Amino acid sequence: MSKKRVVIKVGTSTLTHKTGAMNIRLVERLVKTISDIKNSGVEIVLVTSGAIGLGMAKLGLNERPKDTPSKQACAAVGQCELMYMYDRLFQEYNITVAQVLLTKYVLSDERKDNVDNALERTIALGAVPIVNENDVVAIDELELEVGENDSLSAMVATLVNADLLIIMSDIDGLYDSDPRINVNAKLISRVEDITEDIVGAAGDAGTSLGTGGMATKIRAAKIATDNGIDMLVINGANPDNLYDVFDGKIIGTLFVAKK
Repeated sequence: MSKKRVVIKVGTSTLTHKTGAMNIRLVERLVKTISDIKNSGVEIVLVTSGAIGLGMAKLGLNERPKDTPSKQACAAVGQCELMYMYDRLFQEYNITVAQVLLTKYVLSDERKDNVDNALERTIALGAVPIVNENDVVAIDELELEVGENDSLSAMVATLVNADLLIIMSDIDGLYDSDPRINVNAKLISRVEDITEDIVGAAGDAGTSLGTGGMATKIRAAKIATDNGIDMLVINGANPDNLYDVFDGKIIGTLFVAKK
C-alpha cells in the first residue's frame, strides 16, 4: 500500500489490560512496529487513548469513575504516564515524539491553523506527533461518555491531509452483526458507502475502560471519507497487523474515501 502520510489511532483496550494497567508487551511491540514503518519513509501521526485507564491504575482505582472531576484527575495523572511510556519506548529506536493535546473545538475554529502549522513543522523535523483528547478540560466528552478520540483522529487526518487513517480496535473490523453475540457474524471487508444498514450494524457497545465502540468509528469514517481519506479498522491486539496493511494485504474493514 503506497501511503506517504498515515494517522494511526490506538484505543484504551489495545494499550491496557482489563485492570487498566499498561499492557507492556503489546505496547512495546506496537512502538517497535510503528518505528519500523516510519523508518521505511512513512510519515506517521499517532492518536492515542489510554490516559484515563492508566491514571486509574496509577491512582489505585479498580473501575472507571462515574463523576467528572475524578475522570479529570485520572486523565491528568494518566497523561503523564502515557507520554513517559511513549517517549521512553520510541527513544529506543531513535525516534523523537511530540505531545499534542487537543479538543474538537480547537479544530473547529480559526485556531486549527495554529495546530496545522505545529503538526506540519513537527513532522518535517522528523518527530512523531502523539495526539490525545485533552480530557482534563474537555469535560463534555467525559460526561457524555463519547469516544471522541475516534472522531478526533479523523479530524486530525483531515487537517494534515493524510492518505490513510488506521483505527486499531479490540475487534477485527465491522461485522454485519455483533460477533460477541452472533457466532455467525461476518466481517465486512469493504464499505463504499455508509448507509443506515452500516450504521445499524455498528451498534454502540464499548469496553469497560474505553468509551464508545464501533458506532464512534462509523462517525470517524464519515468524517474521513467525506474529506477524501480512506479509513481502515483493524484489530490492535496484534501490532504486526500494521505490517499487513502496508504490505497490501486485505485486513480489517476499509471505508473507501469519496472522490
